[in-house]
Amino acid sequence: MPALFYKTRFLIAILLSALILAISCKKTVEDKTVSILEQYFEQNVLNRDFRVYLATDNGTDKTAEYDGYIFRLEKDAGTNSNTAGPMIAKLNGTVTCTGTWSCTEEFGKLGINLTQPTIPAPFIFLNRDWKFTEKAFPVMKLAPWGVASPKLLYMERL
Repeated sequence: MPALFYKTRFLIAILLSALILAISCKKTVEDKTVSILEQYFEQNVLNRDFRVYLATDNGTDKTAEYDGYIFRLEKDAGTNSNTAGPMIAKLNGTVTCTGTWSCTEEFGKLGINLTQPTIPAPFIFLNRDWKFTEKAFPVMKLAPWGVASPKLLYMERL
Protein backbone atom coordinates (compact mmCIF):
# COMPACT_ATOMS: atom_id res chain seq x y z
CA MET A 1 0.00 0.00 0.00
CA PRO A 2 2.68 2.59 0.84
CA ALA A 3 4.50 1.78 -2.42
CA LEU A 4 1.32 2.48 -4.43
CA PHE A 5 0.83 5.76 -2.52
CA TYR A 6 4.39 6.88 -3.37
CA LYS A 7 4.06 5.82 -7.02
CA THR A 8 0.83 7.84 -7.32
CA ARG A 9 2.45 10.92 -5.74
CA PHE A 10 5.46 10.51 -8.03
CA LEU A 11 3.21 10.25 -11.10
CA ILE A 12 1.19 13.34 -10.03
CA ALA A 13 4.42 15.29 -9.45
CA ILE A 14 5.72 14.41 -12.93
CA LEU A 15 2.42 15.33 -14.61
CA LEU A 16 2.23 18.63 -12.69
CA SER A 17 5.86 19.45 -13.59
CA ALA A 18 5.21 18.69 -17.27
CA LEU A 19 2.10 20.89 -17.22
CA ILE A 20 3.95 23.79 -15.61
CA LEU A 21 6.82 23.38 -18.07
CA ALA A 22 4.45 23.36 -21.05
CA ILE A 23 2.68 26.50 -19.88
CA SER A 24 5.85 28.40 -19.04
CA CYS A 25 7.55 27.55 -22.35
CA LYS A 26 4.86 29.18 -24.41
CA LYS A 27 6.52 31.09 -27.23
CA THR A 28 6.15 34.80 -26.99
CA VAL A 29 5.57 36.27 -30.39
CA GLU A 30 5.54 40.01 -30.69
CA ASP A 31 2.58 40.73 -32.90
CA LYS A 32 3.19 44.03 -34.60
CA THR A 33 -0.13 45.13 -35.92
CA VAL A 34 0.33 47.66 -38.67
CA SER A 35 -2.47 50.16 -38.86
CA ILE A 36 -4.36 50.68 -42.08
CA LEU A 37 -3.16 54.29 -42.16
CA GLU A 38 0.45 53.18 -41.88
CA GLN A 39 -0.01 50.62 -44.65
CA TYR A 40 -1.69 53.22 -46.85
CA PHE A 41 1.13 55.72 -46.25
CA GLU A 42 3.83 53.13 -46.89
CA GLN A 43 2.23 51.85 -50.08
CA ASN A 44 1.31 55.23 -51.56
CA VAL A 45 3.92 57.72 -50.34
CA LEU A 46 7.17 56.13 -49.23
CA ASN A 47 9.80 55.47 -51.88
CA ARG A 48 7.58 57.00 -54.56
CA ASP A 49 8.36 59.92 -56.84
CA PHE A 50 6.23 63.05 -56.61
CA ARG A 51 6.12 66.32 -58.49
CA VAL A 52 4.58 69.58 -57.36
CA TYR A 53 1.21 69.66 -59.08
CA LEU A 54 0.13 72.95 -57.48
CA ALA A 55 1.80 75.36 -55.07
CA THR A 56 0.12 78.60 -54.06
CA ASP A 57 1.23 81.13 -51.49
CA ASN A 58 -1.42 83.71 -50.57
CA GLY A 59 -3.00 83.34 -54.00
CA THR A 60 0.31 83.53 -55.90
CA ASP A 61 0.91 80.48 -58.07
CA LYS A 62 4.42 79.15 -57.36
CA THR A 63 4.03 75.88 -59.27
CA ALA A 64 6.42 76.87 -62.09
CA GLU A 65 9.26 77.24 -59.55
CA TYR A 66 9.24 73.44 -59.14
CA ASP A 67 9.24 72.49 -62.84
CA GLY A 68 11.51 69.51 -63.39
CA TYR A 69 11.89 68.69 -59.69
CA ILE A 70 11.05 65.22 -58.43
CA PHE A 71 10.66 64.66 -54.68
CA ARG A 72 10.94 61.36 -52.82
CA LEU A 73 10.23 60.53 -49.19
CA GLU A 74 12.33 57.47 -48.48
CA LYS A 75 11.81 54.84 -45.83
CA ASP A 76 14.70 54.92 -43.39
CA ALA A 77 16.44 51.58 -43.95
CA GLY A 78 18.30 51.85 -40.63
CA THR A 79 15.26 52.20 -38.40
CA ASN A 80 12.64 50.75 -40.76
CA SER A 81 10.40 53.61 -39.62
CA ASN A 82 7.29 54.72 -41.45
CA THR A 83 7.17 58.00 -39.53
CA ALA A 84 10.53 59.60 -40.43
CA GLY A 85 13.31 59.29 -42.93
CA PRO A 86 15.44 60.90 -45.59
CA MET A 87 14.02 63.04 -48.38
CA ILE A 88 15.60 63.91 -51.70
CA ALA A 89 14.87 66.40 -54.44
CA LYS A 90 16.09 65.74 -57.97
CA LEU A 91 16.23 68.11 -60.89
CA ASN A 92 16.50 66.39 -64.28
CA GLY A 93 17.58 63.15 -62.56
CA THR A 94 20.36 64.72 -60.46
CA VAL A 95 20.03 65.01 -56.69
CA THR A 96 20.09 68.72 -55.89
CA CYS A 97 18.97 68.77 -52.28
CA THR A 98 18.54 66.32 -49.42
CA GLY A 99 16.95 66.51 -46.03
CA THR A 100 14.42 64.74 -43.89
CA TRP A 101 10.71 64.19 -43.56
CA SER A 102 8.66 63.21 -40.52
CA CYS A 103 5.07 62.25 -39.96
CA THR A 104 2.87 61.81 -36.93
CA GLU A 105 1.81 58.27 -36.01
CA GLU A 106 -1.71 59.13 -37.19
CA PHE A 107 -0.27 60.17 -40.57
CA GLY A 108 -2.09 63.49 -40.52
CA LYS A 109 0.94 65.79 -40.30
CA LEU A 110 3.95 65.78 -42.64
CA GLY A 111 7.09 67.75 -41.85
CA ILE A 112 9.48 68.56 -44.70
CA ASN A 113 13.01 69.80 -44.05
CA LEU A 114 15.21 69.98 -47.17
CA THR A 115 18.55 71.58 -46.26
CA GLN A 116 21.65 70.02 -47.83
CA PRO A 117 23.93 71.22 -49.37
CA THR A 118 22.15 74.57 -49.62
CA ILE A 119 18.46 75.13 -49.89
CA PRO A 120 17.17 76.51 -53.18
CA ALA A 121 14.94 79.57 -52.61
CA PRO A 122 11.69 77.83 -53.68
CA PHE A 123 12.24 75.11 -51.06
CA ILE A 124 11.74 77.60 -48.23
CA PHE A 125 8.04 77.37 -49.06
CA LEU A 126 8.19 73.56 -48.81
CA ASN A 127 10.09 73.44 -45.51
CA ARG A 128 7.35 73.43 -42.92
CA ASP A 129 4.84 71.20 -41.20
CA TRP A 130 1.94 70.34 -43.47
CA LYS A 131 -1.39 68.70 -42.76
CA PHE A 132 -2.96 66.30 -45.19
CA THR A 133 -6.23 67.72 -46.44
CA GLU A 134 -6.69 64.84 -48.87
CA LYS A 135 -4.80 61.63 -49.64
CA ALA A 136 -6.67 60.54 -52.77
CA PHE A 137 -3.75 59.35 -54.81
CA PRO A 138 -2.26 60.07 -57.25
CA VAL A 139 -2.49 63.58 -55.69
CA MET A 140 -1.88 64.32 -52.02
CA LYS A 141 -3.18 67.70 -50.95
CA LEU A 142 -1.43 69.61 -48.18
CA ALA A 143 -1.99 72.83 -46.25
CA PRO A 144 0.12 74.41 -43.49
CA TRP A 145 -0.19 72.72 -40.11
CA GLY A 146 -1.68 74.74 -37.27
CA VAL A 147 -2.30 77.99 -39.15
CA ALA A 148 -5.11 79.22 -41.32
CA SER A 149 -2.76 80.36 -44.04
CA PRO A 150 -3.84 80.54 -47.69
CA LYS A 151 -1.02 78.24 -48.81
CA LEU A 152 -1.59 75.02 -50.74
CA LEU A 153 0.72 72.27 -51.86
CA TYR A 154 -0.54 69.50 -54.09
CA MET A 155 1.94 66.77 -54.95
CA GLU A 156 1.22 64.25 -57.67
CA ARG A 157 2.64 60.73 -57.49
CA LEU A 158 4.36 59.74 -60.72
